[in-house]
Amino acid sequence: MRASEMRKGQTVKIDDKLYAIVDYQHVKLGKGGAVYQTKLKGLKDGLIQNIRLRAEENVEEAFLDKRTYEYLYSSGSEHVLMDTTTYDQISLDDEAFGDAQKYLRPNTQLQVSMYEGKPLIVTLPNTVDLEVTDTPPEIKGATATNQNKPATLETGLVVQVPPFVKVGEAIRVDTRTGEYLTRVKD
Repeated sequence: MRASEMRKGQTVKIDDKLYAIVDYQHVKLGKGGAVYQTKLKGLKDGLIQNIRLRAEENVEEAFLDKRTYEYLYSSGSEHVLMDTTTYDQISLDDEAFGDAQKYLRPNTQLQVSMYEGKPLIVTLPNTVDLEVTDTPPEIKGATATNQNKPATLETGLVVQVPPFVKVGEAIRVDTRTGEYLTRVKD
């Protein structure tokens, strides 16, 4: 495709590296022709790069295959996922997940973006429900001020929760920010 046909969110291949288009601007230079000033995020390393492309320049579009997987279990630094349509299992290491492993519990549905059969990006659901395994007891009379306390969840993740949250309760956590959202009623 030509650089003038680019859109935000597309995946492109430049110099044998995969990038997601974060932003681009059409810029008219003084003497020369128009260029596209692009902001690209590397899919392997997550680094942001600014690259200038001429409007008539060709860019290879990369098509990512997005599939739904179910997280099964972890063994050491390996995490086993199952494709929900074909039931094929794949194993990914800690590096592929990053911080996401702190939100993983068995049977969690994930989105995995693949390129040429290789998993690139693991996308969690926006919220997950996790059980509180450890937190200090509620302090009587501490309702006047908005004081939060740390709570350790079943996956080892520690989040700040309101004082009324108790051990054994399930809470909803935002996977994008790592913040407590609400208690989950059964």
